[in-house]
Amino acid sequence: MSFIKTSLLASPQDLPKVSLSGKKWDFFECDEGDIGRLVTDHGLSEVVAKALLQRNVSTQTARDFLDPKIRNLLPNPLCLKDMEKGTDVCFQAIEAGEKIAIFGDYDVDGATSSALLRRYFRAIGLATELYIPDRLGEGYGPNAEAMENLYAQGIRLVIMVDCGTLAFEPLQRAHDLGLKVIVLDHHLSEENLPKASALINPNRLDESVEPFYLKELCAAGIAFLFIVALQKKLRDHHFFKTQEEPNLLEFLDLVALGTVCDVMPLTHLNRAFVTHGLRLMARQSNAGIHALMEVAGSSMIPTAYHLGFVIGPRINAGGRVGESSLGSQLLFSEDPVGIKNMSLKLHTLNTERQNLEKLMLDQAYAMVEAEKLYEKPVILIGHENWHPGVIGIAASRLKERYNKPSLVVSYLMDATIGKGSGRSIAGASLGEAMIKAVKKGLLVHGGGHAMAAGFTVLRKDFDAFYDFIGDTLKDAVEAYTPTHQVTGWLSLASFTPSFVKSLNVLEPFGHGNPMPKFAIGPVFIRFADPFGVDHMRLVIEDHYGNRSKAVHFRGLSQPYGDLLMKRQGSFYLLGSLKIDSWNGHDDVSFVIEDIAAATV
Repeated sequence: MSFIKTSLLASPQDLPKVSLSGKKWDFFECDEGDIGRLVTDHGLSEVVAKALLQRNVSTQTARDFLDPKIRNLLPNPLCLKDMEKGTDVCFQAIEAGEKIAIFGDYDVDGATSSALLRRYFRAIGLATELYIPDRLGEGYGPNAEAMENLYAQGIRLVIMVDCGTLAFEPLQRAHDLGLKVIVLDHHLSEENLPKASALINPNRLDESVEPFYLKELCAAGIAFLFIVALQKKLRDHHFFKTQEEPNLLEFLDLVALGTVCDVMPLTHLNRAFVTHGLRLMARQSNAGIHALMEVAGSSMIPTAYHLGFVIGPRINAGGRVGESSLGSQLLFSEDPVGIKNMSLKLHTLNTERQNLEKLMLDQAYAMVEAEKLYEKPVILIGHENWHPGVIGIAASRLKERYNKPSLVVSYLMDATIGKGSGRSIAGASLGEAMIKAVKKGLLVHGGGHAMAAGFTVLRKDFDAFYDFIGDTLKDAVEAYTPTHQVTGWLSLASFTPSFVKSLNVLEPFGHGNPMPKFAIGPVFIRFADPFGVDHMRLVIEDHYGNRSKAVHFRGLSQPYGDLLMKRQGSFYLLGSLKIDSWNGHDDVSFVIEDIAAATV
């Protein structure tokens, strides 16, 4: 395959040290010989070769990156602690004909992992029950009452996905009842673990798992490893003598969706999962996923972008502002009428979620600015009227805007107790900080990942918790420099469809493998127009008269939004390239992520 030759330009001398959003632009430098070897050995363009080197991919490892194979990356699932114990417990329940329930979280990872397990059990002829806790009424994860209700319904095995690692009291209650529980999770753990028949989690503190990248799997990825191990056990016990074994690769569309939406690194095994899963989606293998694409008005073949920004938000909307189990039911269903109705309902709920988000963000930004919370190591705000289903999105937006760990609390129960969600920056582990805060008695509950966490805080402890979280993360925040990793500079003349398509060999894009970022400029803003809730369309032009369309999502709320709208001065722009296709015609747009003032 041959690609257009597009040379990267040298950066200008007058580029400011930081952008107007306060971020540093770090331009990748590499050896020209390494670029040449990738170009020669793999038939790539120089820009693609440089982007691969930026990802620590050499000419020796390029083929595995460009065409990842699951068979080369999938380890024996039994390498994880409790995996063999868990499959033994599950096999015994199947043999005894016991009723099985799948208990999942209400986010996309919980929806995909619970639907995956239920689809697998259906494929081997077994019915399962689904339990997704209500966000408002029950909160995150299992509770003792839910365990009691499941037992009363005759359930004797619960497989818990994307939750359970810190559920000490509920799992103790399940144990006391004689209810077996298998936990498939990836959240950070404490030194002690709750009572469970098996707790399979690569992020257990006592887990020294190899290969290391298993720690990067989401719950859907762990669930897939579980069915791989379970299918082997069933095969060894001659379960498939009278029926065909399911093709496990057919479940990878759900793994791909969970992986992207839970913001797991798209490297190693995750990259293979998502690559294969997207191919399945192109065949419309899951009717629920296809229906969500249709109601969103997208007729394109799904990419990682569609998973994260089209399909994922609609599945999440059920757990955020609607019926918690709706997303999982949609992904499991094979009923065309039910699928259509559920997809339309999720689409409507997503619109409601967007409206709630806009109102909350306006209030949140005003609070942060009025109280100058951006001067503190951590931003923590709370409000009685904020919907708990949207606080995670608000925390993410605050983190992006202020480049600091940000936590948002919604107060419930007469404003005495708050449900919180947080998002963090690299190097400042929120999950660990939450576990420490629980141990100190500052939180009722708390846990999560390094970059995202949930918690429950009493209003009387809010200030003490704020002091604690600030002190805990202060050093990491001070050491952090918000930075964009930039592949290089381009001219507007290089904005051709063939060049942009040459970058597609690097897909799927996402966390750990972002779209290549390029800087351009100086450019002038010739046209600027708002659209949607917070976005803007622009036309940019350089000194040579080259023009291009541009778009800046959530650009209006940026500190420099007014500058772009007023079209005064010239700017350096940082972002990525995309193709807009309409009536058979391809057009290139620049997706702006950051800007810096030019001094020309």
